[in-house]
Amino acid sequence: MSIIEIKNSNYAVGINTFGSELTYVKNNSGKDFIWEGNKDVWALRAPIMFPICGGLKEDVYEFKGKKYTLGKHGFARNLEFSGEKISETKAVFTLLPNDETKKSYPFDFCLKVIFELIDTKLKTTYEVTNNGNIVMPFSVGAHEGYACPGGIEEYEIQFDKPVTLDSYILNGNLLENNKITVLEHGTVFPLKYEYFEVDALVFKNVDFASATLAAKDGSRKVRVEFDGANYFLLWTKPGANYICLEPWHGVQDIVGSGYDIEKKEGIINLNPGESYSAVHTIECTE
Repeated sequence: MSIIEIKNSNYAVGINTFGSELTYVKNNSGKDFIWEGNKDVWALRAPIMFPICGGLKEDVYEFKGKKYTLGKHGFARNLEFSGEKISETKAVFTLLPNDETKKSYPFDFCLKVIFELIDTKLKTTYEVTNNGNIVMPFSVGAHEGYACPGGIEEYEIQFDKPVTLDSYILNGNLLENNKITVLEHGTVFPLKYEYFEVDALVFKNVDFASATLAAKDGSRKVRVEFDGANYFLLWTKPGANYICLEPWHGVQDIVGSGYDIEKKEGIINLNPGESYSAVHTIECTE
């Protein structure tokens, strides 16, 4: 476990080899935009969701008739990656299967997480490769927590165009088919702790590719761009001083769905020898 730092004239960014977890994003004045990871509140900062996003029914899935047990959000966040600093502004973190991962996920995957500073943006690429000889079902997603000094009700989510946010109801780790509209054809979504008394806000089949967390007093902004993600989540713990903006390429199990992982909503079935890339960027300003 160690921190690898990349930097340019705008940011210093630290990534932990454990979980390939983004640990800090500091601007020139030293302001850190990432949640501090207070263990009494939420010990993580920016875990990676792989090889599933969210939870499975009974933490179980089937592949080719065989059952496997796999916990919520998968295992990547709990494993040591091999980290390499490519340049002052770029680092690559790699996770390969081992005997333990194959007990819950019997596939020859390669997960590369590439962090690169490009001017005022931090670009993160999740590159998943199927090194096996059978189809590999998976999901991948981001879960980055952003600091909200003063609490999230001093912040709002801004959109580039009018959007309607229909949040699907969580039932434990599973997603119901019913939903509630929390924003109708608007560009600003004020944050309230009451939204998170159950868990997260889950938006499916999103028709937007960016969202900006903005302090109402103008003191800080974090813009997240995520073209290609079909799902977007917001999550915090009531009373906590952070909010997670989460572009996902995958989703929780739906109530009433079966166990066959290849048929699950949002699952990507990757052919042997192929790769899949999921990219998002963040831009922090004050």
